[in-house]
Amino acid sequence: MNSFTTLIKGARLIVETCMTVKEGDSLLVIADEEHRKEAQAIAGMAVSVGARPVIADVTPQVVACLADVTLPMEPPPHLAAAMVNSTEILIITNLEWANRFAHVNPVRGAVDKGAKIASIEPGMGSSWAGMTVDDIRATVGRAERIMAAMVGADWVRVTSPAGTDVRINIEGRPPLKVIPIKDPGVMMGPIPIWGEVAYAAVETKTEGVIVYDGIMLGVGAATTLPEPIRLDVREGRVVGFSGGAAADSLRRTIEGSDSNGNIVAEFAIGTSERSPFGTPSEKGKLSTAHFGLGDNAHAYPGGQSYSKYHLDGSVRNVSIEVGGRWIMREGKLLI
Repeated sequence: MNSFTTLIKGARLIVETCMTVKEGDSLLVIADEEHRKEAQAIAGMAVSVGARPVIADVTPQVVACLADVTLPMEPPPHLAAAMVNSTEILIITNLEWANRFAHVNPVRGAVDKGAKIASIEPGMGSSWAGMTVDDIRATVGRAERIMAAMVGADWVRVTSPAGTDVRINIEGRPPLKVIPIKDPGVMMGPIPIWGEVAYAAVETKTEGVIVYDGIMLGVGAATTLPEPIRLDVREGRVVGFSGGAAADSLRRTIEGSDSNGNIVAEFAIGTSERSPFGTPSEKGKLSTAHFGLGDNAHAYPGGQSYSKYHLDGSVRNVSIEVGGRWIMREGKLLI
């Protein structure tokens, strides 16, 4: 059981360091019943700095959408209105639901109006209770080094011991720096552990094989996949799935989606040393890359793929080649 004192310490890191909430701000906390105490601690900390918090309970939506991945993620109109009229939005729910919620229209609308928005990773009173500002700065620094190494890049090659060997085109696609310190008008990402540099892959050019061997959203696997999922990709689209029950589940979901559900929409590199394996936070783990299928237009600069889905899977111990230079080898950052 997390003590309220420990929760308050975590809430202070979120409110003061990650979100820099200030007097007069309108903070919307979107929470489910499982995270009610954490939401209250965050709201209380926001009051202490002079902000005006409101907590919205989305437990019914979380339960329904986790039970059926085909249900729409768009929030009801009154919650959407609150989102686009808030200066900060914090989402503390089941993290898989929160990750999928990043690709709804009111998130894009709030960002376009200059809001700061983030989801909060599990462990506020436990696994990341010892997080420090120095930890956060290290995650940010690695993201900035990766972005510098990718400047001017058109093609990226990613390989892994599990069998990934894929080329992704990012020509003309600016990076999205998903870091624990949030700026106004920047697309949401998890805090405070997570770090990544993400790109909207050019929708018609990804070629090769992606093998998810970490976590995968939307297939009913709460932790590390019981067996890897192999995707065969041609001209930017997944044309083949293999790998057992989880692969079959992903194939059925994608086949039941819209026309862009099988597009390799996102390529991202993790930058956090503290993100734990076997959780949704793994996608921010240094040594991993992840690939998202479906939507990239709502979240990633330059993205042209509109879809009702965005489903991510992680690849472990990656090697990454950019312009003939390896910036990562078997999970070790070389820059």
